[in-house]
Amino acid sequence: MAQAKHGKAPGDPGPTMEDLAKLAGVSTITVSRALRDSPLVTEKTREKIRQLASEQGYRFNISARNLRMRRSYSVAVVVEMTPVKGRPMSDPYPLELLGGITQELTTSGYSVVLTSKQLLDTAPVQGADGLILLGQGSHGEAVKALQQTNLPLVVWGAPEDGADYVVVGSHNRKGGASAAERFLEQGRRKLIFLGDVDHAEVQERCAGFIEALSGRATVHILRPKAFTFEAGFECVSTLLKKKPGLACDGLFAASDLLAMGAIRALTEASLRVPDDISVIGYDDTPGAASFVPPLTSVHQYLRDGGVLLAKKMLAMLEGQSVQSEMLPTTLIVRHT
Repeated sequence: MAQAKHGKAPGDPGPTMEDLAKLAGVSTITVSRALRDSPLVTEKTREKIRQLASEQGYRFNISARNLRMRRSYSVAVVVEMTPVKGRPMSDPYPLELLGGITQELTTSGYSVVLTSKQLLDTAPVQGADGLILLGQGSHGEAVKALQQTNLPLVVWGAPEDGADYVVVGSHNRKGGASAAERFLEQGRRKLIFLGDVDHAEVQERCAGFIEALSGRATVHILRPKAFTFEAGFECVSTLLKKKPGLACDGLFAASDLLAMGAIRALTEASLRVPDDISVIGYDDTPGAASFVPPLTSVHQYLRDGGVLLAKKMLAMLEGQSVQSEMLPTTLIVRHT
C-alpha cells in the first residue's frame, strides 16, 4: 500500500508541526513563526521550512493550534471615539497608534481585531486573548466597561490614582508644563485653557499647565464637549461674545483641532495671532505645520506609543509583570 511522504498511512491527520521541527532541526515555535512569515525568523529558514511543509503535505491548521493552546492569538483594539466629520478615524489619533500596535502584534504572530466599545459582546472580541483600549473616555467610562470582560487590558491614556490597570501614554503633565513655560517666557499672563477636563489626559494637561505657572498668571478654563475644529471655534466665539472686553494674551488647547478652531474665532473677533494672543495646541498633527499661521504644538510620539502598548500586552499574555509607562513630549515652536 502506498504511503504519504511523511510515512503515515493515507487518512491519517498528516505531519504535525513537531514533525516539521524535527526534520528542519529547529524548535516548534520557529516552525510556527516561519509558517506565519514572521520576520523573527530569517528568510533562509522560512524558505526551508515552507519547502519542507510543502513536501510533507503539511497544512497549518490555525483553529487546531488555537484550540490546543487555548488561545485565539488575536488582540482586540477598542477605539474610544465617535468618528465625526470634524474628527475622522483617519486622523493621526488613532491611526498612528494603530500602526504601531499592528506592526508589533503581527510581527509576533497575533491578529488585530479593530472594534468599538459598543461591540464588546461580539464573538471576535469575546474570543480575543486581550484588549487594548485607545482612550479612557469621559470619567473613565470606557475603562470600566472593558474591565468587566476580565481579559488582560492595556490602556492608552493617563494614570489615575488607585487605578488597577496598565496605562501607556504621553507625559501629559510635562506637556502642559511646557506650554506654560512658553507663555511665561513670552510674558503672557492672562491665559485660557481649552479642553474637556472630564477626560483623564486633558485633566493632566491642564494640571501640569496650572502647576507650572505657579500663580504667575491667571487661567480661565473653557470646556468644549468635543475635540473638533468646530467645538474650538464655538467655545471661544461664545466666550468673546459674552465677555467682549475679556483681556487674554495666551490660549492653550488640549488638541490641535481645538486650537485651530480657536484661532479662527479669535481672528473673526479682530484679534491677531500671535501679536495679541499666543496659541498652543496639542498632538502636533501634520495639519499643525501647514495651518496659517503654523501652529505651535506639543508633540506626542503616537507610533512609539502603539508599539509600547502592544509590547505590554504581549508581556501580559506571557504572564510577565507589567507596569504603566509614560512617553516624553516635545514642544514644537512655530508661529503662533
